[in-house]
Amino acid sequence: MAGEIKASRAMPVVSARIYPRGGLDVLSREEVARLKDASHGGMHDLLRRCALAVLTSGSASDDPRAAQELYPDFDIQVLQQDRGVRIELVNAPAMAFVDGEIIRGIAELLFAVVRDLAYTAIELGEADAVDLETTAGITDAVFGLLRNARILQPADPNLVVCWGGHSINRDEYDYTKLVGYELGLRGFDICTGCGPGAMKGPMKGANVAHAKQRRYQSRYIGITEPGIIAAESPNPIVNHLVIMPDIEKRLEAFVRLGHGIIVFPGGVGTAEEILYLLGLMLREENADLPFPLILTGPTASAPYFEQIDRFLRLTLGEAATSRYEIIVSDPQKVARRMAEGIKRVREHRLAQQDSFYFNWSLQIPLEFQQPFVPTHEAMAALDLHHGRKPHQLAADLRRAFSGIVAGNVKEDGMRRVEEFGPFQIHGDTDMMQALDALLRAFVEQRRMKISGQYRPCYEVLA
Repeated sequence: MAGEIKASRAMPVVSARIYPRGGLDVLSREEVARLKDASHGGMHDLLRRCALAVLTSGSASDDPRAAQELYPDFDIQVLQQDRGVRIELVNAPAMAFVDGEIIRGIAELLFAVVRDLAYTAIELGEADAVDLETTAGITDAVFGLLRNARILQPADPNLVVCWGGHSINRDEYDYTKLVGYELGLRGFDICTGCGPGAMKGPMKGANVAHAKQRRYQSRYIGITEPGIIAAESPNPIVNHLVIMPDIEKRLEAFVRLGHGIIVFPGGVGTAEEILYLLGLMLREENADLPFPLILTGPTASAPYFEQIDRFLRLTLGEAATSRYEIIVSDPQKVARRMAEGIKRVREHRLAQQDSFYFNWSLQIPLEFQQPFVPTHEAMAALDLHHGRKPHQLAADLRRAFSGIVAGNVKEDGMRRVEEFGPFQIHGDTDMMQALDALLRAFVEQRRMKISGQYRPCYEVLA
C-alpha cells in the first residue's frame, strides 16, 4: 500500500498500489473492462472524477473542476488478479496519505466508488434487462444498489436522514453538531448527502455521543451521485458511501432508507429535497404513512425557515404544513420529537408487515423517479402555475431547484450556462416573485457557494 511522494505542478502527489479490505470482493472481467474504458461513454473518466473527489475528502472548494485542475495527471486503474482486486493510483493527492500509506477511511470510500460504478455499469447498463422505465423497476434498481453496497440491515428503525446546505455559517454548523449529538445519545445513526456543512455536522455530533454511549457499530451513511460528488467530496466521518446514478435515485434512496428526516438551513439543494419529500407526502396513497419531518436551526436561522414556510404555503397550500414541524434552537426537543416519530414508524411497519430497512410502502410515482436533464429548453418548459395538484406542482418545482443546483455546482450544468446563458424559469407572477425572493435570500446569505462571488445561473420571469 506504500507509495512514492513527488510533486506535480507544486501539488504533492503519491503513486501507490492498494488492495481492498472488505466491502469489495472481486470483479468480473467485463466490470474491469468497463471501468478501464476511456472511450466516449466509457466509465473510466467517471471513475477518475469520483475517485479524485474521494481522495480530496475534506476539501473546502465546491467547484467541481478545481480538483481536476490541481491534479491534472491523476489516474486510477482497476485490475483483477488471482487474489482479488488491485487499484493502481498514479499522481494521487498526497493529502489522502500519511507517510506514504493511504488513510484507511479514504481507501474504504475509494473501494465504494469502484463497487458502485462497477455495479451501475453492468446491472443498470443499457444492455442489461433491468427495467428503468417503470416505477417498480426503478425502485428495484435503487434496492439493488443499496443491497450491493451492504447498507440494508434488518435492525430496529434508527436511521435519521439529515439534509442541509454545504455552505452554512459557523453558528448553523455548530447547531447541526448539537442536534447530531442528541440523536447519537439516543442511539440513532445518521445518513446525509456525505459532504461538508450540514452534512458533516450531525455526523460529528453523533460520533461523540456514540463514543460516550460506547456504541461501536455506528453507521454514518453518505449518499451522493456522480454529478455532485466533485463539488461535495465526502466528509471524513462517512463510513458507508453509496454513489447512486442520478439525483432522482439518490433522493429515493434517502426516503427508502431513512426512518425520519431533519432539515437544517441550506440552499437550492435543500429546497429541492424538501419539495421532493412533500410532493410524495401530499399524494393520497401516502397520506397515512408516518414519516417525521423536522425543520430546525439556531435562533438566527428562524427567518430562513419562515421564508421557506411562506413559500411552501403559497405553492403547495396549507395541507403541506401538516407534514412538517419547525423547531428553532432546541436540539433536545428535535431529538425527542424524532424519537417519537420513529416509534410510530416502527409500529406502522409492524402493522403493515413492511421491512424496517427499506420503505416499500412509500408510493413514488414515475414523475419523481425519471431523471431530469436541466437543459435550457427543459427549464423553460416547467409548468409552475396555480391550479395544478400540489404533488404535481411540487415535482416541477423540485426540477427547477435541481436545475439551479446543476448550474451552480455540476460540471455539465455549469458548462450549459457558460455556453447559453442563465436558465430561464417561467410561472405565475406571485409564485415567481416568491421564488425570486427566496433565491435572492440564498444569495445574500451566501448559501449558493462556499467562497467567491456568486453569479446567478438563472433568471426568474413571470
